[in-house]
This record gives sequence, structure tokens and C-alpha cells, in this order.
Amino acid sequence: MSKKKNNYGLWSLLAVFVLILGAIYFSNRYSQSTTGENDVALSSFAQCLEDKGARFYGAFWCSHCQDQKEMFGGAAKDLPYVECSTRDGKGQLPECQKNNISGYPTWEFADGSRMSGSLPLGILAEKSGCALPAV
Repeated sequence: MSKKKNNYGLWSLLAVFVLILGAIYFSNRYSQSTTGENDVALSSFAQCLEDKGARFYGAFWCSHCQDQKEMFGGAAKDLPYVECSTRDGKGQLPECQKNNISGYPTWEFADGSRMSGSLPLGILAEKSGCALPAV
């Protein structure tokens, strides 16, 4: 009897293990496909921002700039981003000096207006005239 109980416990443990692995596998697959769809929508949004004359001035060491980029996920590479910091993080590049960028992130829009800080997508859509992506 104890040998049967031992086998039952082993099989139960194995079944639980397989269920957990299956849940992790399907969760990751769903997450990747959703992220891919979001990246396409956000890439189009980022491209629209550039097409409408918006500029995102930032610095590689700026945590708020990183937060802003994270809102765009994999589409962050498509943002109209201008790096302002020198490689050593101690100075500012000429384009940002010329445009009087004093804080990061700074968004500049086609009408010449500026907004500082990590902006929600809705504000970026409103200020640029780009359609807010459904993400």
C-alpha cells in the first residue's frame, strides 16, 4: 500500500509541475503577441509624432526620459528623440544648447510650445494631433 501511495504522490507532483510549465509557456506566448501588436500601434504613433514636428529632448542618464521611452515599449526606437547629454554625462550637446533645453525630458511641438516631464500618451496625442493608439 505504501508503494502505491508513493507513486500517487509522485504522479501528482509531476502533474502539478507540468501544469505550471504549461501556464508559464502560454502566458509568455500571449504576452509576446500582445506586446508585438502594441509595438506596431505605438510605432505608428511615434512616427506620427515625428511627422507632426514633435521632438523629444532627453539624456541617457535621465530616469524620467527612460520612463517616457518605456511607455513606447519596443517602439521607443521610433520616437523623434534627441540625445542632449555628452557621453560623460557632464555636458550638453550643441543642438540642445542652441534650442535652450534646460531640463529633461522636454517635448517641443510644431506650434513651438514645450512641455517638460514624462507625458502621458493622451497629452502627446492632444498636443501633436496624432490619433491615440488603442493599447
